[in-house]
Amino acid sequence: YSENDDNMRFGRTEENPLEYDCIIIDEMSMVDILLMEGLVNAVRPGTRLILVGDADQLPPVGAGNVLRDILRSDTIHSIRLTEIFRQARESLIVVNAHLINRGEYPSYNEKYKDFFFIERNRETEILETIKDLCTRRLPSYYQDCDVLSDIQVLTPMRKGLLGSIHLNRELQSILNPPSAGRVEKSLGDRVFRQGDKVMQNKNDYRISWRSIRDLSEGEGIFNGDIGIVQTVDSEQGRLGVLFDEERLVQYDFSQLDELESAFAMTVHKSQGSEFPVVILPMTRFPPMLATRNLLYTAVTRARRGVILVGLRDVCSAMVDNDTIAERQSGLAQRLRKLWDLMDGQA
Repeated sequence: YSENDDNMRFGRTEENPLEYDCIIIDEMSMVDILLMEGLVNAVRPGTRLILVGDADQLPPVGAGNVLRDILRSDTIHSIRLTEIFRQARESLIVVNAHLINRGEYPSYNEKYKDFFFIERNRETEILETIKDLCTRRLPSYYQDCDVLSDIQVLTPMRKGLLGSIHLNRELQSILNPPSAGRVEKSLGDRVFRQGDKVMQNKNDYRISWRSIRDLSEGEGIFNGDIGIVQTVDSEQGRLGVLFDEERLVQYDFSQLDELESAFAMTVHKSQGSEFPVVILPMTRFPPMLATRNLLYTAVTRARRGVILVGLRDVCSAMVDNDTIAERQSGLAQRLRKLWDLMDGQA
């Protein structure tokens, strides 16, 4: 993008194309149809375009479902990789990811010790169990566990007792409670405190950062980047956040709407990220959220452990629900029509 006040436009276009022989797009399942249009317009004729992604994950937030439509059109050469490298080959996370994707129920074989289900009936019980897992049980189970960096609570929704907004308040109060040594800044009903885990919620191409390792400088913090609040300077009106244990960013208080708490986050926000341990509440979600691909996406975010907390029948219902919100872009049909006009020769 080129950014000019509130007017956003693509910096690379058909008239000013990307000058590369090969372009690789990772996390392709997150690309919507408008972004894909902008990309294709900026690719020179003869450039090789390689798309990498998992069509079984959640569709993009924006319009369309480009990766799934491309694969469904059966017009573009594709290869499906089935061996998972994020986890150990014998991991039950891997086994269950495949089971869920095939519409089969996950297994809970304690021999593997990396995929667990804790049954709880009430939402209040689920919440208390999640808090206990974060503060006591998981730090004890994983001896080298750092709660903020190694444990991530995911949830399908933002609102409700087990939505990300309320979970963040609860987890902040026990993982980083107020104290005399922690400076904080209130913003409406939100509080930013030294030691908080936060996430950038929009792309900011202009914001400056400095490396604490080599003092190099750069620009750009992007949607989904996770950091820890280092400083809160009320006199200067600034809040310092360290991203990736390296890039230090100073936010003016007027920019704090770009940040949100990240002790818990929605499964949608977690796409493209990975975490050592993932906790997912299993409660009565709205049907459009209780889907197989949401459960699959959440499970595949974890490297070392997955803990599902709540109702087993909710987990089973999610596996059974392979409904994907239909995106009526017509892309697959247009690709097939173009393929037929070319007599199947790309």
